Amino acid sequence: MADRPTSGDSWNYLKGSLLDVKVYTANEKESEDRNLWPSAIIRPLARKWTLMLFMGTCLLYCARMAMPICAVSLATSFHWSKIDSGLVLGGFFWGYCFTQILGGHASDRMGGERVLFISAVSWALITAGTPLLAHLGSHTLAFLTMARFLMGLMQGVFFPSLASLCSQRVVEGERGFLMSTMNSGSHLGTLLAGGMGSLMLDSYGWESMFYTIGFLSGLWALIVWLCLLKGSDFPPKQMETSKDPQWSLSGTRWLSLLKKPPVWAMVFAHMCLSSSFYSLLSWLPTYFKESFPHATGWVYNVIPWLVAIVSALVGGYISDFLINQGYSVALVRKIMQFFAMGVSSIFIVLLSGAVTFPTAVICVSAAVGLSTFGSSGVSVNVQDLTPSCAGAIFGLVSVSVSGYLIEVTLSWAAMFSLITLINVTGLGIFLIFGDARRVDLEDYSQVIVI
Repeated sequence: MADRPTSGDSWNYLKGSLLDVKVYTANEKESEDRNLWPSAIIRPLARKWTLMLFMGTCLLYCARMAMPICAVSLATSFHWSKIDSGLVLGGFFWGYCFTQILGGHASDRMGGERVLFISAVSWALITAGTPLLAHLGSHTLAFLTMARFLMGLMQGVFFPSLASLCSQRVVEGERGFLMSTMNSGSHLGTLLAGGMGSLMLDSYGWESMFYTIGFLSGLWALIVWLCLLKGSDFPPKQMETSKDPQWSLSGTRWLSLLKKPPVWAMVFAHMCLSSSFYSLLSWLPTYFKESFPHATGWVYNVIPWLVAIVSALVGGYISDFLINQGYSVALVRKIMQFFAMGVSSIFIVLLSGAVTFPTAVICVSAAVGLSTFGSSGVSVNVQDLTPSCAGAIFGLVSVSVSGYLIEVTLSWAAMFSLITLINVTGLGIFLIFGDARRVDLEDYSQVIVI
C-alpha cells in the first residue's frame, strides 16, 4: 500500500525531507545525542522499541485487513451489493489521505512515541466498536463507512510518525534495520489477519474478528504505555532550518523540479503500484470466497502473504547484489519495477479466465510476491518527493471503481483487467521517463535520487 515501509535505502529521506529541509549545527550535536535511543547492539531500550514497533505494525495491518476479510460475511448479513462493499472498503482511504502530512508534523512537535500511542488507542477502539456500530440501527452502510473513514484517519499518522521517530531516536547506521523490520511486520500482520479470519469467521462470526484485533491492539498500547512511555521523557529534537541558501527551496525551484519528466514518472508509477496493491488487498478475500466457496480459507488468506514476506527480502537482496556488481542504479530500478508491475500483471491476467483453486492461489501468490519488488524499484526514494497520500487517493478510486465494475459486469475479470491496465500504464511511463540521475535544483547541492 502507498504508505508501506520499503527497503532500507528508501528511508534516506529521514535525513531531510524536501518538504522541510532541516540540518543540524555543530552546537546541536550534544542535544541530538541525548535524544537518540542507545545503540540496539549494546543497549536494551532500542531492542524493546524495535520489538514493540514491529508488533504495532503487525497489529495495524491486522486491523486494516479485518474489513476486507469479513466483507463477504457482512455483505451477506446486511445485503450489500458490490458497490456498497466498495464504498465501505474505500472509506478507509478517504481518511488515510488526510493525515499523512499531519502525522509527521505532529510527531516532530510532540515526539513520535506519543503520536503512535494515540493512534493505536484510537484504531483499537474503532476496531472493537465496529460490530456495535453495525448493529446500532438501520444505517449500517453509513456507520461502517464512517468507521473505516475514522480508521484511515487514525492509521494515516502511523508511518509518517514512525519515520519521524526513526529520524529523532535512531542513529543513521541502524535505521535500515528498523525499517526492514517494520516492513516484515506489515506482511506478517496481513498474514495473521488472514489466518485468524479463516479460523474465527465460521466458528464465532465476523464480530469476533473485530473484537479480537481491537483487544490485542489496545493491549499493545497499554504495554507500550506502562513499560516504555510512563515516567519517560522523550522530548522531540529541536531542528532548525539552515539559513544557507543552498538548503532553501523556493517556489520557483519547486516549479522547476516539477517540470522534470523523471519526477512525474516516479510519482505516477508509485501511485499506480499502490492503487493496484490496495485493490488486491481489499478484494482478494471476496474473490476467493465467492469463486471457490468450498475452499479452505487459510490457504488463500495466508499463503500469498507468506510468499510476500520471502519475496520482499529476496527482491531487496537481488537489487543490492546487482548494484554492487556494477549495474547502473537506473537499470536495476527499472528491472525491479518490471517484475513488480509487468510480470505480476501476467499472473493477474490469468485470473480473468476460468482457473482452478490451486491455480488461482499460485497466480495470486506470484502477483502479490512480485509486487513487493517495487520496494527496490520506484518506491526506493519516492517518499522524498511525495507523501504516500498520493497513492492512497489513487487506491480509493481503484477500490471503489473495482466494486462498481464487478457489480455491473458480474465478473471478476473486469477488476483484474483494471489492475493490469493500471500496472502496465504506470510501468510504461516509468520505463520511458524514469531515471536514476541526480536532479539538481538551480545548481545547488540539494538533490533527489529517483
